[in-house]
Amino acid sequence: MKQHSQISGAEFEVMQILWEADKPLNIQAVCDRLPSNKWAYKTVGTLLMRMEEKGAVSSEKRGRINYYTPVLDKEEYTKEQTKEFVSRLYHGSVKDLAVSLFKSEDMTESDIDEIRKMFNL
Repeated sequence: MKQHSQISGAEFEVMQILWEADKPLNIQAVCDRLPSNKWAYKTVGTLLMRMEEKGAVSSEKRGRINYYTPVLDKEEYTKEQTKEFVSRLYHGSVKDLAVSLFKSEDMTESDIDEIRKMFNL
């Protein structure tokens, strides 16, 4: 498993903000995009420093302020985490995952129709 796959849940929330941004962000810009004062400035700074140590983000100093950019590719990370999830919870069986989703009450008829269309391509 790659080192960056070890980002925490809190780090993942920060990563999502960076992925959605069109440009590098400083700590204050990340804080501003979090739901109503979720974490203090210092906490966000600590998360970004840890993420940089893990190779998930890079920073560029402009004057006295660091700006952070994601290094971790969103699609690659999502695929990696999905494989790990399926492996851990469903012993690597994508079929078992699909059966579980179909049996859940969260799946709507519309969802099922969309999936059918994807398989019929």
